[in-house]
Amino acid sequence: MNLSDSERIAAVLESQNYRPVKSMQEADLVVINACSVRQSAIDRIYGVAQKFKKNQKTILTGCVLKKDRQKFREIFDDVLDIKSFANDFLAITPKYSNKFSANVPIMTGCNNFCAYCVVPYTRDREISRPANEIISEIKNLVNPPAGGNCKEIWLLGQNVNSYKDGKTNFPGLLRAINKIPGNFWIRFTSSHPKDFNEDVINALEIRGKITPYLNLPVQAGDDKVLKLMNRHYTVKQYKEKIKKLRKKIPDISISTDIIVGFPGETKKQFENTVKLFREIKFDMAYINKYSPRAGTDAAKLKDDVLWEEKKRREKVLTEILKQTALEKNKQLIGKEATVLINENREDNYFGKDEYYKTIKVKSSKNILGKLLKVKITEARPFILEGELIHE
Repeated sequence: MNLSDSERIAAVLESQNYRPVKSMQEADLVVINACSVRQSAIDRIYGVAQKFKKNQKTILTGCVLKKDRQKFREIFDDVLDIKSFANDFLAITPKYSNKFSANVPIMTGCNNFCAYCVVPYTRDREISRPANEIISEIKNLVNPPAGGNCKEIWLLGQNVNSYKDGKTNFPGLLRAINKIPGNFWIRFTSSHPKDFNEDVINALEIRGKITPYLNLPVQAGDDKVLKLMNRHYTVKQYKEKIKKLRKKIPDISISTDIIVGFPGETKKQFENTVKLFREIKFDMAYINKYSPRAGTDAAKLKDDVLWEEKKRREKVLTEILKQTALEKNKQLIGKEATVLINENREDNYFGKDEYYKTIKVKSSKNILGKLLKVKITEARPFILEGELIHE
């Protein structure tokens, strides 16, 4: 989301005759697009600001809490709301940083007020972008006659499941995008379990361009902790949604987000998360050690889980994840996968398949940005290796 916003900021600046430079030291104007989800991201801004030159114009924008804005005004020439770049920020045609994979915001803001998150305070309430505007942007990205040949579209929102522009809801939007001509994949992030319902599952079941991958953040495997987090669902409800999803789409790849050591989380409550991990068998998980974020409700609670204990809990879940991910990945050896190549390091190329698994291949040709068939030859927990069937 931060990258997508930066692409729109870049488009506005270039329309004002600015041009990008390779390093911050060469710049006349430096714009920092902040992310406030973690305190560490805000702290890094202070480090970057120390490298500013005296004759540079500096602007801070993005997700910035009001209390942080006051401090940053002492460092930056301007601290601007991101909406100040245009009357309708999301309607700006971005300067896309990638020709084969594009981020397309479908909404902004959040109404959920999870106890650990500042987004509702920095991005305000949910506003859904008109469906016709989203579809028009995607058509231009994926159709060569319109100038685009994009292979992957990421639909972005703090909670895409609650998207609604008055006529179209999220499942309806998925169906409409799926009908757009072209050879491309549809992915989306982020989903909130409380709004992830059968209508969304039925839309995913269509497949077509919609990839069989879902990130559904559970955050904790204990009901009391979930209540403290203000997540509005129970572990049982989460498991029921996963069960329905796998019944409709048996091969779907599921990842999740976890916070360990949330204020008040006991060892017994953490063991409930361990139990859930073993039961669900996630393909991937993004595990974070809780740290207080000023301005959130959780920051008012006593951060009473020792850092060493948080590290231990993170390690326990990581080991389970490695085991389950390796078991699943071994089943893919000898099978074919379609891979979008998105990175190269000398003759080693890396990409993602439909299931959002990372696959490494070798090639003497430039295959960056191509959708290619690969035969899987080796499996590790978080990466697969393969051979190109056709270059």
